[in-house]
Amino acid sequence: MTRTLLAIDRVTKNFGRIAAVDDVSLAIRENEFFALLGPSGCGKTTLLRMLAGFETPSAGKILLDGKDISAVPPNRRPVNLMFQSYALFPHMTVRANISYGLEMERLPAEKIRARVDEIMATTQLSQLADRKPEQLSGGQKQRVALARALVKRPRLLLLDEPLGALDKKLRGAMQMELKRLQHEVGITFIVVTHDQEEALVMADRMAVLKDGHLLQCDTPHEIYERPADRFVADFIGVMNFCEGSAEQYGVRAANDALIAGTLPDDLSPGSAAIAAVRPERVALSPTADIANRVSGTVEALAYHGLDLQLHIRTALTEKPFLVRVTADAANRRPVKAGDTVEIGWAAEDTRIFRN
Repeated sequence: MTRTLLAIDRVTKNFGRIAAVDDVSLAIRENEFFALLGPSGCGKTTLLRMLAGFETPSAGKILLDGKDISAVPPNRRPVNLMFQSYALFPHMTVRANISYGLEMERLPAEKIRARVDEIMATTQLSQLADRKPEQLSGGQKQRVALARALVKRPRLLLLDEPLGALDKKLRGAMQMELKRLQHEVGITFIVVTHDQEEALVMADRMAVLKDGHLLQCDTPHEIYERPADRFVADFIGVMNFCEGSAEQYGVRAANDALIAGTLPDDLSPGSAAIAAVRPERVALSPTADIANRVSGTVEALAYHGLDLQLHIRTALTEKPFLVRVTADAANRRPVKAGDTVEIGWAAEDTRIFRN
């Protein structure tokens, strides 16, 4: 187990009567890519600002390498913050932008040149050293801002919506670039994002926050496959929900159908419950051994290239049931709006939450 680099110990931040961050505890490991995820106003940016030193906790401690840095000013922390806007100096070249922080520390010129050359090679900026920001693309500006932050060799790099200014295609490419760079430089990254897909792709672990509270902290796989509650299930990815009453072996839906699944320990039979299943876990024309099955009418189809999303009207829910099938499966079993189909999923793919 990699050792803990940063410990957030029961941290609270109040603004008047409002708790922007409420009793949050996290242990972030050395050389980890960690994501803080949640909707606007959940407290993730406030937490990041406390880590950077721009806000002081109202309660709790922030420990870096076991030392409390809660009251240490930003310029005295081995922490760097990269903003969404990049904040590059427009009159300076790429090299000058990257070396600026080291020059402010009055390092020897030879040492500055060596470190800047090294980080420009890592971030693939060597050929752009003499260009100014106005001559760079969005992705290149992002790499310059990242290089400027990394050249100071912080123990911790904080990234606030680092890809928010990029278009969708470039965002996808830069997600993998950030992951590669983090692995190469061996620095702990903490990224704040509201983009679920971005966090799933980049993070080793992630924390989901809502209204200042920590709801779940785990690997992307665990959070996607085993969300802690309905909010997390709905926020991360796409989910079908079916309300009903808990029974020993699942949830009794409004149409009296039993949706088979395993009740969580904190939910007893008779309680209001909600059954959930991911669209990709639902099959068209399920095999005979599938526990959950229902017939419905195809209302709409959404083509995504690699797969097809079907909107199917069933008696289980008021909203159409979403089913994602691969393009290959869609070719083998063509469907169109108005078709009557049978769908189904395994009991182990049902997630059940308190409603």
